[in-house]
Amino acid sequence: MEIKSQPTLTIPRTRSEFLEPRQSSNGVPQGRLRYLTGGKGAPLVLLHTVRTQAEHFRHLIPLVEDRYTVYALDLPGMGYSEIVPGASYEEPAMRAAVEDLITGLDLRDVTVVGESMGAVLALTAAADLPDRVRRVVAINTYDYAGGIARSGLLARLVVTGVLAPGVGRQIAAVQPKPVVSAVLRGGLGDKTALRPDYVDELLEVGRRPGYPTVARGVYQNLPSLIAARARYTEVSAPIHLVYGEKDWSRRSDREANRTLLPSADFTEVAGAGHFIALERPDVPADLLNSLA
Repeated sequence: MEIKSQPTLTIPRTRSEFLEPRQSSNGVPQGRLRYLTGGKGAPLVLLHTVRTQAEHFRHLIPLVEDRYTVYALDLPGMGYSEIVPGASYEEPAMRAAVEDLITGLDLRDVTVVGESMGAVLALTAAADLPDRVRRVVAINTYDYAGGIARSGLLARLVVTGVLAPGVGRQIAAVQPKPVVSAVLRGGLGDKTALRPDYVDELLEVGRRPGYPTVARGVYQNLPSLIAARARYTEVSAPIHLVYGEKDWSRRSDREANRTLLPSADFTEVAGAGHFIALERPDVPADLLNSLA
């Protein structure tokens, strides 16, 4: 089956670009990184969640493009970024890709917004690039044990299967639309916010050659996101933590980050779940536009 190289979803006034690969510290090339860009104003880097891509922000981008030049990244191997055999999906490798985008495009005075896994990477990249990052908005940081398995029983079964020795890659390659939809809806307060065309796009990406290995690698290395919490206190830029009331994180997880980052601003979105960019894009948009 021929797999398309561009998404079916479109975001008006944006275009796809590619950042050419650099050599990583372990000698394995990162591969070409695809990103969406558009808008005008100060640079805004958007970092998506586990198992999604730049189009995760298709409802947010139109709300901020008059005040920011947006760079929505497909993290390594995800979306339409290149899949490189042997690549690492640990937090340091994914963080390096974020930093490659920022330094490779020579972005300065950058606002970095990440959701879930992307929130962790936004914080750790800001710790490494204090002279380039202006502020960080971290939405539903994925830095606790359990994560997507808290979406429900079906999600726990899927993640357990993907991580299983031997058969994990085969299970990762099987993506019935009802199953993927059910798992994602477990991260939403408003279940209607999951659009069928968005699920279709994620499934199309999941059929890319080598993608099951990527998916499995990401799940295997989620503990590295938890370990990355140790870097949060190194961030010198202002931080705004945003959580959905019904996010997968527990109250204790959120309070732990509030304690770790006492000077950070904090917002809890009533009724929202893990994927705020899908169901309540107005919340980060209003925040960002007020800060522009």
